[in-house]
Amino acid sequence: MNGGLRIGSREAEQVQASCQTEVEVKHGVGLHARPSVTFTRLAKSFPCSIEVAVNGSDTWLNGKSIIKIMGARIRKGSIIRIRADGILAEEAIRALKDLVERNFDEEKRHGRAF
Repeated sequence: MNGGLRIGSREAEQVQASCQTEVEVKHGVGLHARPSVTFTRLAKSFPCSIEVAVNGSDTWLNGKSIIKIMGARIRKGSIIRIRADGILAEEAIRALKDLVERNFDEEKRHGRAF
């Protein structure tokens, strides 16, 4: 008899999940203050680690750190790689990529196109 904790196959996949994607920043001024806050707030809502690399750099930044994301000075046309490791990593990647592709939902809030 096994007295240990049993993890279902779906939970085991989530624990070991690791994924990555690329997306182009099309927002008119890039990741300035508001988009950076929106990005990091969404990243923090996931229990996995999230990192970002800009324009092919091998330097990975903490995607949950407003200081790191704003400090990267990510401009319009930049290609960002987003990677996540851990629980809900795939969902985190999908949500963050969608957010960037939707221009951080700023058109809806401010009634203007970027």
